[in-house]
Amino acid sequence: MREFGSLEVKVIGNDLEKAMKILKRKLQKDGVFRRLKAIRSYEKPSECRRRKRRESERKQRINRLKSSRHSRY
Repeated sequence: MREFGSLEVKVIGNDLEKAMKILKRKLQKDGVFRRLKAIRSYEKPSECRRRKRRESERKQRINRLKSSRHSRY
């Protein structure tokens, strides 16, 4: 994740709605909303462990899918 990086969205033809959708998608992908939620509310230690385990399992599953795609070719 980029800690201090900047996100840039170009508005083409005064289409502000489309630019806002693109910005929101980029922010979600970067994890900004998730970090804001974590800062705002208290997370119990058990919930923290569970969340970290889920994130780890998700990353492993994605890596397995990526490696299986590349092994076919």
